[in-house]
Amino acid sequence: MTKELRRLSIIVLVMFLGLFASTSTIQVLQADELADDPNNRRTTLDGFETQRGAIVAGGSEIATSVPSSDLYVWQRQYLDSPMWSHVTGFLNPSLGSQTGIEQAMSQELSGTAGSAFFQRIDQIVTGQPPRGSSVLLTLDPAAQKAAYDGLTQAGFTGAVVAIEPKTGRILALVSTPGFDANTLATHDPDGTNATYAALEDDPGRPLLNRALAGDVNPPGSTFKLVVAAAALESGDYTMTSQLPNPATFTLPQSNHKVANSSGTTCGPGATTTIATAIRLSCNVPMAELAIKLGDEAIREMAEKLGFNQELAVAPLAAAVSGYPAGITDDAQTGLSGFGQGQVTATPLQVALISAAIANGGTLMNPYAVDEVVGADLSTQQTFEPSVFGETMSSETAEQVTEAMVSSVQDGAATGARMEGVDVAGKTGTAEMGGDNPYTLWFTGFAPADDPEIAVAVLVEDGGGQGTSGSGNTIAAPIAKKVMEAVLSR
Repeated sequence: MTKELRRLSIIVLVMFLGLFASTSTIQVLQADELADDPNNRRTTLDGFETQRGAIVAGGSEIATSVPSSDLYVWQRQYLDSPMWSHVTGFLNPSLGSQTGIEQAMSQELSGTAGSAFFQRIDQIVTGQPPRGSSVLLTLDPAAQKAAYDGLTQAGFTGAVVAIEPKTGRILALVSTPGFDANTLATHDPDGTNATYAALEDDPGRPLLNRALAGDVNPPGSTFKLVVAAAALESGDYTMTSQLPNPATFTLPQSNHKVANSSGTTCGPGATTTIATAIRLSCNVPMAELAIKLGDEAIREMAEKLGFNQELAVAPLAAAVSGYPAGITDDAQTGLSGFGQGQVTATPLQVALISAAIANGGTLMNPYAVDEVVGADLSTQQTFEPSVFGETMSSETAEQVTEAMVSSVQDGAATGARMEGVDVAGKTGTAEMGGDNPYTLWFTGFAPADDPEIAVAVLVEDGGGQGTSGSGNTIAAPIAKKVMEAVLSR
């Protein structure tokens, strides 16, 4: 072989190795990233030609693919869609649109994820038509239905999030009003666009996922749990620490007066305790406690519980709940003592407060998917519990739990009482400014001594009762139904 031929052979070999390395990188290492690229039209169309996997909850397929006579071959179909719509989302090939689990787990459902590599090889070798993998959710259909019925039967606008405290598994995730995803999955672009526009114009804003995002609301008195935990963790307070007990309290450098919902003092006597303030949901002592603690101590506890951080119900994203940094105004710190002022939270965040307390102070990362299962029923991917962080000592969690149990037994949260089960709970009735209807809350867990479920309920617009509704009479009974659904299974 001449020197020139040898040199040419080396060049060709180097070019071949470079091409091999480049294509391998694209097809293997960058496959998931490229498949996720919204501009990758070819992958999108290929996914529509594949029979997409099912979305499964409690053994029931709540999203499936059925044959279509048009160029997209398959069309998505959703079972009991208004109850599940904010979880499943929708898929529309004619518009190239997808939301919810359909978007977050699109690669798995279309069979293009790296975890489905061997499934694709087997389908090619055996000549089987390509099929996507199924996504098995953590959600409990009974809990989901109890939450949905609790909100919709009374016509409430709101949300429910229920969590398994020891694992972080999401048991229910409901936002109302919902929508029928089937009307957004049709292959008629004009008709679908008209339907979508009508949903966007609906004053009830059914496309809004209030459980994870929406208009982030003041958490009201549910935030007293955060303040109480911060006080105990400081080492300067116990649940029996004495606090001043006037009927009203004028915030520092302000003309704003804070009052308890009862319009009276927090129990008899010139002083009261943190435990009593939680049990009776008193604003005045908690405002005074917050000012004494200072915003840094409260914010530190809030951030341990997830505030000011990007959270997700994996794989679904959520809005950031906020406790503002650098509060220099004691009046604002006082308002934060009972979840007003600049404090905001999603139902997910409020549920995580209870989940952390229920789990002895350990907060687990919330997740909504258990497994990805191939068309051959092989498990391709599993999702395991993971720790978000240690939020408070087990002693603090136990003491706050005791106060929450007292609140349900004979305090401000009796609407969540269950026969034969100790429930830990905290209500919230958040003012929205002026004469606007209150936002109503409940959060808690059961059984109190060995929690299986932590829940948060949000009801907007005062539950139709303006400023006269309360978290105890409207939100707490919904939470009770959800907890009963889980405990009775």
